[in-house]
Amino acid sequence: MPKGTSNRYQAQGIEAEYEPGSRRRVLRNRLGIRSAREMVFAESGALLQAQEKLVDTFTVDHRFTANDVCNIHRIWLGPIYEWAGQYRSVNIAKGNFQFAAAAQVPRLMQQLEQNVLKRSTPCRDADPPAIATALAIVHAELVLIHPFREGNGRCARLLALLMAFQAGLPPLDFGALSGTRKRNYIAAIHAAVDRDYAPMTAIFGEVIRRSLRQTAR
Repeated sequence: MPKGTSNRYQAQGIEAEYEPGSRRRVLRNRLGIRSAREMVFAESGALLQAQEKLVDTFTVDHRFTANDVCNIHRIWLGPIYEWAGQYRSVNIAKGNFQFAAAAQVPRLMQQLEQNVLKRSTPCRDADPPAIATALAIVHAELVLIHPFREGNGRCARLLALLMAFQAGLPPLDFGALSGTRKRNYIAAIHAAVDRDYAPMTAIFGEVIRRSLRQTAR
């Protein structure tokens, strides 16, 4: 999705370029899209296609790695952006909140793999509260690192979806992370800076409950 004015960054190379004629609203892309609205549709369509492919790619016994996260991002956005699946060289902030410095991303992703992903995947726990905790920690830590130029939240959702499938859950309904509830989601991300995962765990608990209700209907 095109970056808004609330984001501050200094970029170099292909990541710094906007699509000619887009009035600096759309990043340079393989499809020549200049409309922000059209890019939203392109990314959303690619996300659905990636989801179907990824579900068939990873087994229920797979332990996810930092390289897997890059591949998830590449499978989704590779048809649109040249830099898909590559760690960003851009320092990104939203409002007054600064994500991890770009230079630290490779080290932080290795830490994520060696600690959080190793502990939480494969996600085979049958207890919904424990699953919610695992999904919440992985999601929050990945979003805080913000490893890519674009699409970090949605990439983290894809990973949560795959982990949920490992645990035998239906497709996740992420309505609890959007709309009027987005403020709570953002607050949960901020709380995770201090390793307080309770707010995000509560959100993923609701995500799981919504998903189970949808399946039961």
